[in-house]
Amino acid sequence: MGDPAASLEAEILIVGAGPTGLTLANLLGKSGMHTVVVERNPGTVDEPRAVSIDDESMRTMQAAGLDVAVEAIVARGYGSRYLGPNGDCFALVDPVSKTFGFDKRNAFQQPELEQVLLDGLARFDNVSCLLGHELVEFSQSENQVSADMRRDDGSILRVNADHMVACDGARSEIRKILGIELVGSTFAERWLIVDLFQTTNRFRHTEVSCNPRRPNISLPGPGGIRRYEFLLRAEEDEGLATSEEFVRGLLREAGQDGDAPIRRKRVYTFHARVAERWRAGRVFLAGDAAHLSPPFAGQGMNSGLRDAHNLSWKLSAAVGRDVSEEFLDSYEVERKPHALAMIQLALTMGRIMMPTSVLQGAFVRGAFRLMGLVPRVRDYFAQMRFKPPPRFEAGLIWTEAADGKNTMVGRLLPQPVVELPDRNQKLLDAVLPEGPVVLVFSEFPDRQMDRVLSDKFAAAGAPVIGITPEWMNPVSGAFPVVRDVSRHFSDPSFAGYLDRAILLRPDRYVSATRPVAEVQGLLEYVSKLAP
Repeated sequence: MGDPAASLEAEILIVGAGPTGLTLANLLGKSGMHTVVVERNPGTVDEPRAVSIDDESMRTMQAAGLDVAVEAIVARGYGSRYLGPNGDCFALVDPVSKTFGFDKRNAFQQPELEQVLLDGLARFDNVSCLLGHELVEFSQSENQVSADMRRDDGSILRVNADHMVACDGARSEIRKILGIELVGSTFAERWLIVDLFQTTNRFRHTEVSCNPRRPNISLPGPGGIRRYEFLLRAEEDEGLATSEEFVRGLLREAGQDGDAPIRRKRVYTFHARVAERWRAGRVFLAGDAAHLSPPFAGQGMNSGLRDAHNLSWKLSAAVGRDVSEEFLDSYEVERKPHALAMIQLALTMGRIMMPTSVLQGAFVRGAFRLMGLVPRVRDYFAQMRFKPPPRFEAGLIWTEAADGKNTMVGRLLPQPVVELPDRNQKLLDAVLPEGPVVLVFSEFPDRQMDRVLSDKFAAAGAPVIGITPEWMNPVSGAFPVVRDVSRHFSDPSFAGYLDRAILLRPDRYVSATRPVAEVQGLLEYVSKLAP
């Protein structure tokens, strides 16, 4: 590496200012990390790409302090209708529960989301976002990463950081330099994406036409916009597919938007690939740099936001401390299996959307109609319980034999609305302090742990919060005690957790639990989450 014209020192360097990179920067900003974000383009995206943000990602926005701003730009809580060739609905997705505190599906425009995320960085004196800076080369030593950026005027800026995160997209230059391969497949099918400035279709939900002649999808958006996606045939090249006459013809066949103003039309080939490794020394891959998913489950961007939330608190804990390799490796150990599960979900949904023959399509529709006759099966699909739950099988989690097969350890904790002693109501995360937390679930949390022990946990880095079932009132005491208004903790799956202490990680996954009589045993795990 040559001599730079100037240099910057940082704790974390993020390359790429898309949704993953900007979300990571906001989370690191809140935790006080000196962070530099660089982006080769002069601004954020100006065209719609990702269009759906889920409840898990909204919880990440909440952690970043941006949930209110993001909810202001989304169309909240939409579902899907799966239609046969004649337009008859044979299956529906209509989720109504808010397990994690937010609607399960929300539509947005990516330029607006990225602007909210970019504006959010202005809150932090410890975060810099450098647009128009392109990575030229980088090197790493045992102690730091040094990366050279070419500015618009051709001069070189060097950034020295403790760690670097590659959020530079599907064609990640950093991944290529590291020699990390993507493993998986590329779809032979091509899809035409058509985004409208305005729609005359007032239907609120997604419509999926599972027509073997030409499958297509119509997706709602905020402010009266809409997206259409059409499967292209082998003989339809990109020139034909993006021609005005061809696009208008497809829109007319799909419904009532044949004359709607078009914002963008583009042909895409989709991938189902995952990077072999997500870490090389002090460099990490995140978002599309680490995994590529077909769009059929709407999880591509959301998987990247999960990466950001998982990685942010681990990097914050690692800077300036002697953490173990296992601590940093847990990012890939935890996130990679879930990313793969989401890709598999997208592939499965793609097979439903794209029947290869009239006979196969009729079989799929018939199967769904039969399943719809069984209420439990019908609700499983309608409430999106088919979506792989946010859960880790390994990593920074510690189970015991007594936890049982259906343990909450490794799962993202539900987020109910809770009531405070002053009768105000908030989402649970809003009353939890930053970092690890010990949650005591009991009718009388304040009687289960004395002040001496609660102070010991607080000193170790995990303050204590009590939560009662919905039938008990909250109280003021040695530590805050709130009431579960939403009754999430009254679910049968929580029946065995009454009078137990739950150790929450900063990203609100359950890392360990203990009966309250044995709560002191959680102290050793607190030290592993807050090294």
